[in-house]
Amino acid sequence: MFDNDKPYTLDSVVRMVLGAGFFIGMVWLLGYLSGVLVPFVAALLVAYLLNPLTCSLEKRVGNRGVAVLLTMLLLVVVSAAVILLVVPMMVNEFAHMGQVLSRLVSNTELADKVAAHLPPDIWAWVRETVQTPEVQELFTAQGALNAAKAVAGNVVPGIRGVAVGAINAVAGIFGVFVILLYVIFLLADFGRIKAGWQDYLPARYRESVTGFLGEFEKTMGLYFRGQIIVCLIVGVLMSIGFLLIGLPLGLVMGMLIGILNIAPYLGVAGVIPVLFLAGLDSLEAGESVWVGIGLAMAVMAVVQVIQDAVLVPKIQGESLGLSPWLILLSLSIWGRLLGFLGLLIALPMTCLCLSYYRRLLAVKAVETASRPSSETE
Repeated sequence: MFDNDKPYTLDSVVRMVLGAGFFIGMVWLLGYLSGVLVPFVAALLVAYLLNPLTCSLEKRVGNRGVAVLLTMLLLVVVSAAVILLVVPMMVNEFAHMGQVLSRLVSNTELADKVAAHLPPDIWAWVRETVQTPEVQELFTAQGALNAAKAVAGNVVPGIRGVAVGAINAVAGIFGVFVILLYVIFLLADFGRIKAGWQDYLPARYRESVTGFLGEFEKTMGLYFRGQIIVCLIVGVLMSIGFLLIGLPLGLVMGMLIGILNIAPYLGVAGVIPVLFLAGLDSLEAGESVWVGIGLAMAVMAVVQVIQDAVLVPKIQGESLGLSPWLILLSLSIWGRLLGFLGLLIALPMTCLCLSYYRRLLAVKAVETASRPSSETE
C-alpha cells in the first residue's frame, strides 16, 4: 500500500499529520454534535432502506412526491400496527415473567425444581440476580414501559431538549415527528441528488469519486441493506416460533436474536437465556425440563436453516467479505467513540472504509502494472 521508492519529504509528512488531525477533529466534532445528529442519521438510514420501495412506487405512479407520500403512509400504518400488536404483548410477557420470578426466589415448589437442575453456584447467582431491585422493577408492566421509554429516549436525544418544559410524551411525539420529516425530505431528494450530484464535483476528481462511491453503494446494497432485512425477518420468525411453543418472553427474545444477527452468528448469544426460559417454563408446567429445551432448539434450528438456505441467498446474494469479527470490532470502536451515534454509523462507515481500501489497492495495482519492467526489477 505504501511506495517505498518515494522518500518521505516535509510536504508528505505535513500532509499525513494534517490528515490525521482532520480525522481526529471530525471524530471529536461528531461526538460533540451526536445529540442532534442521532435523529438525522437514524432518518437517513431509514430513508436509505426505504428508497428502493419509493423508486418502485415512482415507476408505477410516475411522480416522486406521490411515491414518497405512499411510502410514508405505508411506513406509518405498518409501524402503528406493530406498536398496537407488539407493545401490549410485551407488557403482558414482562408482567407474567415478574410473577414467575417472584415464585422463583421464594421457597416454592418451582424454586426447588429449578435448584435441582442447576449447580449450586449458578442457582445462588440466579437467585441473587433475580432479587435485585432493578430486575424486580423491570419485570412489571410499568417497568417494561419505562424501559421502552428509555430506549426511545436514546433515538431522539437533543430533540427532547427542544421541547423544554413539555411533558415527556409530547417531547417524544415531537421527536418522532422531526425524524419523519427528515425521512420525507431525504426520500424526496434522493432521486434529484442521484441524478446530478456529479455536477458539483471538480472535473479532475469526478471519475475517481464516482467510482469510489459506486463501490461504496455496492457494498452497502449487498451487505448493509440486505443484512438489516434478514435480521428483521429472522426476528419475526423467531418470535412467531417462540410464541407458538409458549416460551416466556418469546417475543422479546425472538426480536433480540434478530437484532444480534446484525453480525452473523452473534445471535447464538441469545441461546443460553432462551434455553433457560424454556426449561423454566417446562418446570412450571410440571413437564420435563428437556421438553421446553427441545422445542426451543427446534425453533432456532428451523429458523437458522431458513436463514442460511433461503434468506441470505435470495436477499444478500454474494457477500463482499464483511466478516463477523469485523462487524463486532466496528460496532465496538464506533460505539466507544461516539456512543449511540457510533452504533448507528458503524456499519456504513465500515463499508465506506472497506470500499476506500479496495479502491486504493486497485489503484496501486494499476500503477505497478503500468511501470516499465526496468523499474519493477
